[in-house]
This record gives sequence, structure tokens and C-alpha cells, in this order.
Amino acid sequence: MINRRVFSIGLGASLLTACTEGAQTTAPASRMRAVPNAGWDAWVASFKNRAAAQGISQSTLDRAFQGAGYLPGVIERDRNQVEFKRSLEDYLAIAASDERIETGKQMMVRHAGTLSQIESQYGVDKEVVVAVWGLESRYGARRGDIPVISATSTLAYDGRRGAFFEKQLIAALQIIQEGDTTPASMTGSWAGAMGHTQFIPTSYLAFAVDHTGDGRRDIWSDDPADSLASTAAYLARSGWVRGQPWGGEVGTVSGTPVAVLQPQVPGPRIAVFRNFQVIKRYNNSDSYAIGVGHLSDRIAGGAPFQASFGPDKTGLTLEDRKELQRRLTAAGYDTQGADGVVGNNTKTAISAYQRANGLSVTGTPSVALLRRLGG
Repeated sequence: MINRRVFSIGLGASLLTACTEGAQTTAPASRMRAVPNAGWDAWVASFKNRAAAQGISQSTLDRAFQGAGYLPGVIERDRNQVEFKRSLEDYLAIAASDERIETGKQMMVRHAGTLSQIESQYGVDKEVVVAVWGLESRYGARRGDIPVISATSTLAYDGRRGAFFEKQLIAALQIIQEGDTTPASMTGSWAGAMGHTQFIPTSYLAFAVDHTGDGRRDIWSDDPADSLASTAAYLARSGWVRGQPWGGEVGTVSGTPVAVLQPQVPGPRIAVFRNFQVIKRYNNSDSYAIGVGHLSDRIAGGAPFQASFGPDKTGLTLEDRKELQRRLTAAGYDTQGADGVVGNNTKTAISAYQRANGLSVTGTPSVALLRRLGG
């Protein structure tokens, strides 16, 4: 089996690249533009010989590399990845936020026919497919706009994980050669993950399907049908058991689980079944698999976890932290949302408030700060 996110970053192996506050260092847009680089040029010239030996035609190489170039911002992103670990409570506050649940329900209605067909064909719960979509790209809103040929060739040339990214580059060229997309339309994340559900090129070749029947496996289209079906195909071929739950809070699901997890104490005890391990084939992280599973349950109308996570090390509960964010924003120190997750935006707002009010500038939330703001 191919692990789709071998190169994954942060948050317990990957996720929330599109939605975690402060999880990554973002290179300026100008750094994601191609710049002259003689070393990259020489590497590409040598690479083309290796690609030709693996069946990539000269015409494909010419089309793919016309306009491609070295992207300094990609190297910056690769070098500055932060091991950004969240508690399960914070992770779920983002992964299964009210907004993400509500949008997921809307997508279930909007794409009801397609999702029913996909569930029937592959046996994977449609809510799970939608939950993967929601976590990977906010339901298609953040698919990535970086040219995949430029990104993967830059990373392959750089050499830190050269063999892996050269393999991805070859796969990307095969996709172009097979006619599924064009070099201009093949865009994705800085590390080459593509489409609504963020397939890397090798996983695309292994699992992508043409659900619409137009002759192309088009995961880049605004129409998510091929992406959603490809995700279901991936999970089905990874061993998904039709009709079995992924898991759930102990006492809410029946059957014999393969394990009981309690990632955070205090916090819910979670019984997991084989399908939990299948979700981890998509992204090898317990937090990710719990996030997908719980979001899918909430989209289907299920309840939040019942066990309390309790206060954090600052003495604040999740609801306290949400209230702190709301009150900071109301006081003129915008936290860019009130999800209860303390990231860079919240820390910056706290620091600004402390500075303006003659307090010691720590950027750290506290019970005293909440009370000072009117709690």
C-alpha cells in the first residue's frame, strides 16, 4: 500500500494544513514564483534523460517544463515545517468545528446523488468521504494553486528528500502523458498534494478513478465527483469494511473494537474498529483518523463526545478560551475567530492587549485575563 502522505507535516503527522492557526510558516506569494536557477536547470536536463528511460515522451517533457521553474518558497516551506502538536481537544475544535459540520451537511445535500452512487459502488460511508474532503481542503475551498511540476522538481533538485520527490515528479508527468490534465491545470500544495482530497501523484496513479465518465480522472475540477470517488476507492482498496463503524466514544458503539484509545486525559475513551486503521492509511495519525471519524458522525447528525476534556494548563476550558477570544475581538484585538484554539493570532491579540494596558507581555491566556476582559 502507498501511504498518501509520506511527507506529511505537523499535527500528529499532517492535517489541518489548510485550517490550523499558526501551524506552518507561510512563504510570501512572491517566493512561490519561479526564479532563474542554473543548478535547477542542470538538474532538469539530467532528469529528462532518466524520465525518458521510464517512458516519458519528449513531447510530454517539453509541455510539462515549458514555463516551469525553481520555486524558492517551496524550499522555505520544506525547511521551516514546524512540529506543531495539538491536544485532541484543540484538534477536534478545528476538525469538527460548527462551521465544518454545517458545511459538510450542506455538501451532503448538494452532492447527494453522486455520494449515494459512490457509497453504493465502493462501500465506504458517504459521510466519511465528505469528512476527508472537509479536512483536506475545506470542501474544495483550499486545493492549492502551486504548479506541481515546479514544486516537485524543486524539491527533487533540492535533494533533502530527492528520491521521493523525483518519484512524485515522474508520476506527475505520467498523469499529464495519460491526458488526465494539463501542466497548467496541475496545481496543488507546496509539496505536490492535489485536488479536493489532496492526492500525491503516486497515489493518484494507484487509486484515482473517473467517476463522471468523461475519460479523465479530474481531481482538479470544481466538480468534486472524481475526487470523492477516488477517495472512496482509496479507502475501499485499503481494506474498508462495509457497514462497520470507524469507532466512537465507549458506550455509544457496539461490537468488538480492535483497541480503546484515550489520547488525552481527561477526555473521551474511544473504541476503534478496523476502519479506523483504514482511515490511517490515508493519513497515518490517530488524531486525523479520530477527526475524520468524529466529523463524519457529526455530519450524520451524531452528538459531540460526552466526556469532558477539563481545563488546560492555564486553567481555562475550551469554552473559556472561546469566550476570551470573543472578548479580545470585541475590545479591538481581533483573534480571527473564536474556536477556542490558542494559536498565533490569539497570542498576537493577547500581546497587543497586554502592551496597550501596561501589562507584562506574555501572549499567554489566563483566568485573570479573561476576568479582566469582563468575565
